[in-house]
Amino acid sequence: MNFTAQDVKALREKTGCGMMDCKKALVECDGNMDAAIDYLREQGLAKQAKKADRIAAEGIAFAATSQDGKIGAIVEVNSETDFVAKNVDFQNFVQTVAQTVIDSNPADLEALTATKASGSSNTIAELLQEKVLTIGENLKVRRFVRYEGNCVAYVHAGGKIAVLVNFETGLGTNPEFIAYGKDVAMQIAALNTQFVRKEDVPAETIEHEKKIMTELVLNEGKPAQIAEKIVMGKIGKYYKENCLLDQEFVKDNSMNIRQYSDKVAKELGGKIEILAFTRFEKGEGIEKRQDDFAAEVAAAVKG
Repeated sequence: MNFTAQDVKALREKTGCGMMDCKKALVECDGNMDAAIDYLREQGLAKQAKKADRIAAEGIAFAATSQDGKIGAIVEVNSETDFVAKNVDFQNFVQTVAQTVIDSNPADLEALTATKASGSSNTIAELLQEKVLTIGENLKVRRFVRYEGNCVAYVHAGGKIAVLVNFETGLGTNPEFIAYGKDVAMQIAALNTQFVRKEDVPAETIEHEKKIMTELVLNEGKPAQIAEKIVMGKIGKYYKENCLLDQEFVKDNSMNIRQYSDKVAKELGGKIEILAFTRFEKGEGIEKRQDDFAAEVAAAVKG
C-alpha cells in the first residue's frame, strides 16, 4: 500500500467523498493524490478540486493601490501562527511590503528584499530580520504581483484572501466605478475564479476536463455517440463557473459579470475592460506539517 491513513483523510477533506471511496481511489491510483481526485471525479463522486483547497500556512494576504489607483500590488507574507498575523506590527510590515512593490517595481522576490522599504532607510530584508527577532517567529515574504493601470484592491477577513483587479477605463477616480470594482473583486474572492475569459483557459486544461467528463458520462451509462454532445454542454458549464466574465453575478443572478460591467460602463458614460486579476489566499498550496499527537506521546513514553 503506497498511502497512509492520513492520505485517505486528506483526500476526503479535498473531495468531500466517503472514507471508503477515498481509500478505493488511492488503491486504484497507487497512492497518487491528484490521480485519485480525478478518479473520484470520473466516478461522479467529487467536484473539481481546486488547488486553493490545500490551505495550511498562516500569515496575511494583502492588496493595495496607489492614491490615484493607477498602480496596484498584492502580496503574501507568511508567519508560523495565526496569533502573529493579528499582530499590528506584523500587519504594518505587510503594508510596507505592498507599498514598496507599488513605489519601486521590483523585478522579483530577490530584488524586493534588497529594495529600500518605502518610508524607511532599511531594506525589506533588514526590516524582515528585525521583525523575526522581535516577534520570535520565522517570517517569509512569499510572493507578490504588481499591475499598472486602473486597479481596485480588496482584502477579505483580515487578510485570509486578497484580490487585485486590473482594469482599462477612464473612470478610475469615480467612486461608483470603485464600488463596481470592489464588487468584481469580492466575486473573485468568493468563487475562487480562475480566469478572466474563456480564451484564457489553457487548451490542456480543457482537454483534461473533457477526459474526466467523458469518463463520467460513460460511467453513467450514456451511449458513446451522444457523450460528446453532453461533454460539450458540461464544458460550457465549466466556463460559466471558472471564467469571470461568464460567471453569474453573485449580487444579481439576472446577469453575468460581462453584462454587469457593460451596465456600469453605460451608466457612468465610459468604457470598462477587465484586463487581469490576482487572488491570493494565505497558505495556498503550502502543506502544513501535521503532528501526530498520539505518536508523539507514545514516543515520549518509550523514551
